[in-house]
Amino acid sequence: MGCGFTVETVEAQYPAHWEADVVLADGGTAHVRPIRPADADRLRSFYSRLSDESIYFRFFGPRPRLSDREVERFTNVDYVNRVALIATIGAEMVAVIRYDRTGPGEAEVAFLVEDAHQGRGVASVLLEHLAATARERGIERFVADVLPANMRMTGLLRQAGYTAQSQFEDGVVRMTLDLTPTDTSTEVTIAREHRAESRSIARLLTPGSVAVIGASREPGGVGQTVLRNLLAADFTGPVYPVHREVRAVAGVRAYPSVSEIDGDVDLAVVAVPAEGVLDVVKECAEKGVHGLVVVSSGFGETGEQGRARQDELARIARSYGLRVVGPNCLGIANTDPAVKLNATLAATVPGRGKVGFFSQSGALGTALLQRVAQRGMGISSFVSAGNRADVSGNDLLQYWEEDDSTEVILLYLESLGNPRKFTRLARRIARSKPVVVVKSGGTPSGHSAEELGLPDSAISSLFEQAGLIRVDDLIQLFDVGQLLAYQPLPAGPRVALVTNSDALGLLAAHACRAVGLEPRAPVNLGPAAGAAEYAPALAGELASPDVDAAVVIYMPPIPGRTEEVADELLRVSKDSGKPVLATFRGHLGMHPALRVPGPSAPSRGSIPSYAAPEEAVRALAHVVRYATWRAQPATPPHELDDIDTVRARELVRAALPDAEATPAGFAQAGPPVEIDAAELLSCYGLTAWPAEVVRSADEAVAAAGRLGWPVVVKVADPGASRRAGTVRLGLTGPEMVRHAYTEFAEQFGEGVELAVQRMAPQPAVPTVVGVIEDPAFGPVVSFGLGEVTARLLQDQGFRLAPLTREDASALVRSVRAAPLLFGEYGYPPVAVDALEELLVRVGRLAHDLPEVARLDLDQVLVGESDAMILGARAILRTPAGPRLDVGPRRLS
Repeated sequence: MGCGFTVETVEAQYPAHWEADVVLADGGTAHVRPIRPADADRLRSFYSRLSDESIYFRFFGPRPRLSDREVERFTNVDYVNRVALIATIGAEMVAVIRYDRTGPGEAEVAFLVEDAHQGRGVASVLLEHLAATARERGIERFVADVLPANMRMTGLLRQAGYTAQSQFEDGVVRMTLDLTPTDTSTEVTIAREHRAESRSIARLLTPGSVAVIGASREPGGVGQTVLRNLLAADFTGPVYPVHREVRAVAGVRAYPSVSEIDGDVDLAVVAVPAEGVLDVVKECAEKGVHGLVVVSSGFGETGEQGRARQDELARIARSYGLRVVGPNCLGIANTDPAVKLNATLAATVPGRGKVGFFSQSGALGTALLQRVAQRGMGISSFVSAGNRADVSGNDLLQYWEEDDSTEVILLYLESLGNPRKFTRLARRIARSKPVVVVKSGGTPSGHSAEELGLPDSAISSLFEQAGLIRVDDLIQLFDVGQLLAYQPLPAGPRVALVTNSDALGLLAAHACRAVGLEPRAPVNLGPAAGAAEYAPALAGELASPDVDAAVVIYMPPIPGRTEEVADELLRVSKDSGKPVLATFRGHLGMHPALRVPGPSAPSRGSIPSYAAPEEAVRALAHVVRYATWRAQPATPPHELDDIDTVRARELVRAALPDAEATPAGFAQAGPPVEIDAAELLSCYGLTAWPAEVVRSADEAVAAAGRLGWPVVVKVADPGASRRAGTVRLGLTGPEMVRHAYTEFAEQFGEGVELAVQRMAPQPAVPTVVGVIEDPAFGPVVSFGLGEVTARLLQDQGFRLAPLTREDASALVRSVRAAPLLFGEYGYPPVAVDALEELLVRVGRLAHDLPEVARLDLDQVLVGESDAMILGARAILRTPAGPRLDVGPRRLS
């Protein structure tokens, strides 16, 4: 196709999701976007910095400069048959990749990376984005002609994970890449994302030098507080105060600007007024600073103007290759003896430990660190993200997964930036490191539960599916964290109780039963019990094969033998392999007598203490559920051979004629279109019982005759199943049908639409299955019982699609009314396996078809041998873009 668009017209031809901020292999950042006609001078400048070798490999010969005609051709593309993406850092273009369509489903690909930026992973991330772009335009294969000596390009194409073929002809290697995503290509993308984001955070937490910008002489000032905390922690590198007017701050030589600092600066803490932060960011970029911690306030928390300033801060910082913690944050800390970083406003930072701690709240950060220190817990590193303009909990999860010094991850979240990515990361990381999270009520920034369109109970369900330990408050966060940090995981729910108080033992047993644990009869040693009594009692309980964990209660009426009892508890529990918790004289945290000595904090084997037995039991219950989840092998979604996704997509396209209104295949989200979902379900091996809609008694009788007796007559309104008195069951003849129609006409008016359906086999349990395409989490499957009471109580479970067999099983059992499916309370046992199979298939449909904005199977009757879909409707909507966390790497 020809060029000649105006700039405005051309820029309107590609969708917004083609632009992205990305993290490079070394932890720096860049911006990826389509090339524009206005980039002509930027392209010339880029080309002038290339080496002769890079030019030779690209054009197969010398080409000192690009002609004006070439520049025009390279910068004017149609964004359909010819697409070029560029990577920019700051104002400079550092790489370009392009494809030109050469035939049906095929395009030629080529790229160039500035020599100074080769080896940083720029080309690999550009290839990911261009491949996704090409697939949207109907291109299935890339073809590249490569000189044999160009090992970088051949290596890049082979290592992308796509199916690749190559042949040598006329001195050139022709490589063909099948762009169909594979398990390998997905794994490559995820692995590169993980390494890059981990390194970007490592650069923040392990700086060789720190500048504090805005470090004034004013006592109690924000900048001076951070500076003094850095010095007090004995940071191992140089610290540079920056102040425009003074020569020294806190006895340390000050510099008038970052650019005038003699040495390199890895990390800058910014404590200047919000109006001056953007200028500081640009100055830091010119200096070569790797990352920023912005403790200044006056951004998103202040309203629309502050939010705009915050967005600009993130945009500028990322465009220059910097990561940003904050703004409006407490700061960051790393207790590694090789670093000793306390770049926070908190004077108290806990000692060295195995817990990584992320807090979104800056205001709460100081109190949180104090609580950790008071409990005697140690941390590996701490990040307070504040308004989370850039660095988020997702980034820290990637870093802590890689960090050998972190064994437990604690998160305090007020919002979720990219929930789908968060749950993906958590599900992977929780297999090796427990993740404990407090999710509070949401803020104007990010995604709160209300903004997500899902009830808070759904967030808990999705977290559970991902293996996250969600707790209700900060006390529980630390209660669970200290247990995970110092004791092994339990093998099951059976709990031994060793106590010197009958009342406290009974209280602990009751607490166990309340949270689903299985307590043994408490071993009451009496109020005078000491070390000689506790040691054999605990040893005997831990030796029992019927015990998975032990709670020890030591509340002596007369203190005096604390050390001896503690020593014996540590000795006995040391090699048991079972977790031991204590209520030790009402102490909260790591009691000094129950600590196994470590360099600066307790070591593994220390016994955590709780103020009351109920708190210990509650923490143990969370850990038991996590251990149960972790013990189950991770299984991929079940393969379904009898589904027809091609036909399903054709049905969706037919129902949404504007689905391909733009060349990208993503129109702006249009009005919803409601359809009968029976045919769509049939593509996934699911059969909806036929029903006929009628408007008169005669039509109802005729429909019943065609469908077969007995029949059900119900109000056709989709919401009718939620109201009593809208269904008549087991009608065996015409008179009964006519009588039912008359009753409904009197209740709802003449001409009421009724649905006639053959009566399903009885007995059966009514259930409801649904799908919602959530804007942040993506496709979510819901399940609940169809009884009115269950609906009123909103007794529903939720899981992310696609579902494994284990996910489906857990979803069925997650609702409180689930016992009705298993033959309890007088109900007959039903075909739960058929129900789980239905859920797996519905999950696959939801995963495959983002156009399905909502799917309601109401009701699904689960009988003795089958699960029968009695009602099915779908609401389709053209998606405005791809799902979050699907496709090439990008910063959310």
